[in-house]
Amino acid sequence: MIGNITKMKVQLADPVEYKLPVDDALIDLNPHIGGKIRLDYQGEINCIACGRKTSKSYAQGYCYPCFISLAECDMCIVKPETCHFDAGTCRDAEWAQQHCMQPHFVYLANSSGIKVGITRGSQIPTRWIDQGASQALPIFRVRTRYQSGLLEVAIKQHVSDRTDWRKMLKGDAESCDLAATRDELVQACSSQVEELQAQFGAGNIELLDNEPVVSIRYPVDSYPEKVKSLNLDKTPLVEGVLRGIKGQYLILDTGVINIRKYSGYKLDVDLI
Repeated sequence: MIGNITKMKVQLADPVEYKLPVDDALIDLNPHIGGKIRLDYQGEINCIACGRKTSKSYAQGYCYPCFISLAECDMCIVKPETCHFDAGTCRDAEWAQQHCMQPHFVYLANSSGIKVGITRGSQIPTRWIDQGASQALPIFRVRTRYQSGLLEVAIKQHVSDRTDWRKMLKGDAESCDLAATRDELVQACSSQVEELQAQFGAGNIELLDNEPVVSIRYPVDSYPEKVKSLNLDKTPLVEGVLRGIKGQYLILDTGVINIRKYSGYKLDVDLI
């Protein structure tokens, strides 16, 4: 099947169910684990926003004009604490109302170790799965993305906000007590939390102290001892036996490939 791919669609199940979008089609990947897969880059990239051809992909799928103009590509998406909506300089106020001025969650996840992160409510549990988390726990509900970013800044002084993708792809993270970690972090950040509640209203910065931990299992037959990254720009033909899928990575016996990185790439996808 030949077409432009985007990041894999996921559904929380035991194990997680993965589908690869190729143009308008969805390829169910789970049944092919243990079989051969062939990804042949056709030398064409189309922007996932406007569709135009681009010689280089920016921010995982955008052409340069979209990268420098769309709200979803602005720096405040990566660093929400820098939100400039109230200053009147947002790239697209309507987009921001739909995506940023919506309830967000601050969460703990265990992927390559415990990390803090943020996501819109509509992206739970997709965000956790995309990061390869084996455990996840929402710890705060807030009114806007900006508020979640301010909370994350406070919490990441005590725990990482990043995933070590190589470590994540070597196996499942050791199980840990996320609820206990939540309680420790809330205590450590109590003054910052109180300041934010005073600034925005306690109802807009809500501690979630009774949420269940979500456990996630991935469809992986075997993990690599050494993680070798496969790059379609350097090696247009990637093939091998599909050993598993975790996060947005296909794990092959020849290496691993981050599918999300190649959103907009035109591939010939062959599953044997």
